[in-house]
Amino acid sequence: MPWPWCRKSRRTLARIAIEGPIAGGTRVRVLKAIEQVQQRECPALLLRIDSPGGTVGDSQEIHAALLRLREKGCRVVASFGNISASGGVYVGVAAEKIVANPGTITGSIGVILRGNDLSRLLKRIGIRFETVKSGLYKDILSPDRALSEAERQLLQELIDASYGQFVAAVAAGRGLEPDVVRAFADGRVFSGAQALELGLVDVLGDEESARRLAAELAGLDPEKTRTVSFGKPPRKLLGLLPGSTLMQQVSQSLSLELAWSGQPLWLHRP
Repeated sequence: MPWPWCRKSRRTLARIAIEGPIAGGTRVRVLKAIEQVQQRECPALLLRIDSPGGTVGDSQEIHAALLRLREKGCRVVASFGNISASGGVYVGVAAEKIVANPGTITGSIGVILRGNDLSRLLKRIGIRFETVKSGLYKDILSPDRALSEAERQLLQELIDASYGQFVAAVAAGRGLEPDVVRAFADGRVFSGAQALELGLVDVLGDEESARRLAAELAGLDPEKTRTVSFGKPPRKLLGLLPGSTLMQQVSQSLSLELAWSGQPLWLHRP
């Protein structure tokens, strides 16, 4: 069913923000927002990214949705904030143009998978796991033992395949040869100014510069075009309490280490 205010929306510049690690909650919120932008027939989207990256599948689904939105005629410009690394880059290269601050931290193109070998600690405190499994690799990355060489090789092949997908997406999105991308896609990070020299971004500037560029690409007057935000994250009660920022950072670090252990990630982890 067409959105009732479609005609008015054709003079509107949409904005979607991706902040923090990209995981399931972010994916659901952003995909719903992209669908709303398409329903409203907004001629342009400003995609603000301030993220160290995240899970592989969630990043890929947002990337694919943005490409479909562009196929519908919506002009998409990405604005890299303080950091847009790893999965943030993957999402960003789905945009037609990328704008970054000179000091933006970006890059970190690659894949990381971490497990925790707690076998020495468990032995010291007298804890031993008893495992019954259906196959040789079913308990791969179990925390009570180290990886075998065969397991390490199997996981390396998984990481290499995911890395190849990342390189292909960056090469296609930025109009670069895969070998050119591989030359700097070794996990290192860049400033926005360095990324410009490498072809990872198109323009140096702030979010306002990106907004004006998006409006111009859509044939809108940057001075008169209003911006409407879609997919705002819900405000949490915790955010109103003193020291909440530190608590959220600690919680986020724990979730990255525990909940995402054993998952291939497109994530900048200094």
